[in-house]
Amino acid sequence: MNFSQLDLNEKIIKALEVEKITNPTKVQEDVIQKILSNQDLIVQSKTGSGKTLAYLLPFFQKYQEMQKINCAIILVPTHELAMQVFRQAEAIAKNSNLPVKSAVVMGNVNIDRQILKLKEKPQIIIGTAGRIHELIKLKKIAAHTVKSIVVDEADKLFDKNNIESVKAVIKCTMRDRQLLLFSASMTKPTIEIAKTIMKEPEVIISEKEDSIPKNISHIYVIVEKRDKIETLRKLARILKPKKAMVFINRVNDIEEANQKLQYHKFKSDCIHGANIKTDRKKIIENFRNGTIQYLIATDIAARGLHFEGVDVVFHVSIPEEPMDYLHRAGRTGRNDSKGLSVLIVTKEELEFVKRYQKQYGINIVAKAMYQGKLVRGNSK
Repeated sequence: MNFSQLDLNEKIIKALEVEKITNPTKVQEDVIQKILSNQDLIVQSKTGSGKTLAYLLPFFQKYQEMQKINCAIILVPTHELAMQVFRQAEAIAKNSNLPVKSAVVMGNVNIDRQILKLKEKPQIIIGTAGRIHELIKLKKIAAHTVKSIVVDEADKLFDKNNIESVKAVIKCTMRDRQLLLFSASMTKPTIEIAKTIMKEPEVIISEKEDSIPKNISHIYVIVEKRDKIETLRKLARILKPKKAMVFINRVNDIEEANQKLQYHKFKSDCIHGANIKTDRKKIIENFRNGTIQYLIATDIAARGLHFEGVDVVFHVSIPEEPMDYLHRAGRTGRNDSKGLSVLIVTKEELEFVKRYQKQYGINIVAKAMYQGKLVRGNSK
């Protein structure tokens, strides 16, 4: 199938060609025409499968209807994902020459500047639920003109910390608006909550993220807990990745790991909840363009961020849920390139290694360090 078969106009197709996108992914084939027909959808599709374009392209196809202000709201959990969606929307607008404007509105950012942006009457507003609801109450976003709401990473936005803010935004809009939920993993509780606020939604499981690509290898090294960060430093020296992500879930440990890597002349930086937004933006851009080689992050800080060329993922903090391991490991080996997932575990954490192996049918090989090399280790 090609994009013209999905009822997209020639300008949009040419805009995609500029980005070297010539054929739709499975999720795009599954949902674009349904979104164009104004259906409510609950869509599960794995990370990197093209979900952002799947919901953006129909909005550009309906650009004539989008001339009324604030026609689409896209709710996201993080600043980084908001900027990723915004950049994609801006690229389509520029390359297609279609008159569709986008704006980003986020919490913990100067609201006055965001209000100025909204005076430009963007048709697509991307942001966090709390700030969007605040701007609706201030009458800076005309909720009655909103025709579609996208909830991106719905599993996160429908959790106990975010659901009330999301519901508050939805309640401000007209009853006939379209509601679209997208996520790499869609739990039964999320679907049940969604059905209470949607109009006969169709559930589409496009590509379940329940397997790890075979081009990713997996190893683990057993160490004492106090030696984890030093082991990370030694493994970095042995493996020499071109671009690596390091997952650590405590801010103090992240800072310690970053300082140690930098002291030993590795090009590293870190993102976590305590970062200033401008710092995070610069760090992420530096990692994208290769200025830094190691990005150290919490699971939450890295959520929604996708990078090309990551060849190694290090797990210093070990994910307790197999799904979290799948999400992390899948950040390497993209586009069928070879990837390596490295677990730095204590003896007590070996139960998680066994759980991942059982759930995904993968072999996680025991390794040890000896004289500056990785050798076969003793599996416990």
